[in-house]
Amino acid sequence: MREIVLDTETTGLNHGGGDRIVEIGCVELLNHMVTGQTFHTFVNPERDMPEGAFRVHGLSEEFLSKHSIFSDIVDEFIDFLGDSTLVIHNAEFDMGFINAEFKRLGREELSLERAIDTVKMARRKFPGAQASLDALCRRFNIDLSDRQQHGALKDARLLADVYLELTGGRQPDLKLAAMEQSVDERKIKHKQRSPRIHSPNSEEKAAHERFLEKMAAPIWNV
Repeated sequence: MREIVLDTETTGLNHGGGDRIVEIGCVELLNHMVTGQTFHTFVNPERDMPEGAFRVHGLSEEFLSKHSIFSDIVDEFIDFLGDSTLVIHNAEFDMGFINAEFKRLGREELSLERAIDTVKMARRKFPGAQASLDALCRRFNIDLSDRQQHGALKDARLLADVYLELTGGRQPDLKLAAMEQSVDERKIKHKQRSPRIHSPNSEEKAAHERFLEKMAAPIWNV
């Protein structure tokens, strides 16, 4: 089972109002295990960078102007995604921006149905609790020390850890390993005993005969 954990950074919150993608980060999972395969790119949005967005991710217009525009990276991006399920924190946001970019290029849009939304997962599992990526990382004791600013690949890696915690993806492996270790330990500690001897020895037979002599017509002598 292949899944792609995906995150984007943008110039703002409104893809319908001219905001664009500026960074994409993807992490590959196979059978709920991080494979180490990633996709990461900065994207020239062909527009200015609002101050509010810059404070979030620290990507300036000058920096991004040196990178490829979306049309130059779209094929590599699509190839990496393949037909895999997408794991996204607030899927409608990121999918909306990706599909807006695809639409500009006349590409087929991604179906929202192929995305697993970890915000919805968290709210079902922890009703009333905060469901932000930071809050979930703190809940699961995932290291946030390197997250002074948002970054698409960095956040995708954090989200992969959160997703595995939400699905219990790590737990079965841990329990299975513990069970296997326990079985191995029992095998090591268990020593084969010699068979017990159940037949009476000569002393036991003599004691039995003396006991029978004290009984009146014991059935054992019939």
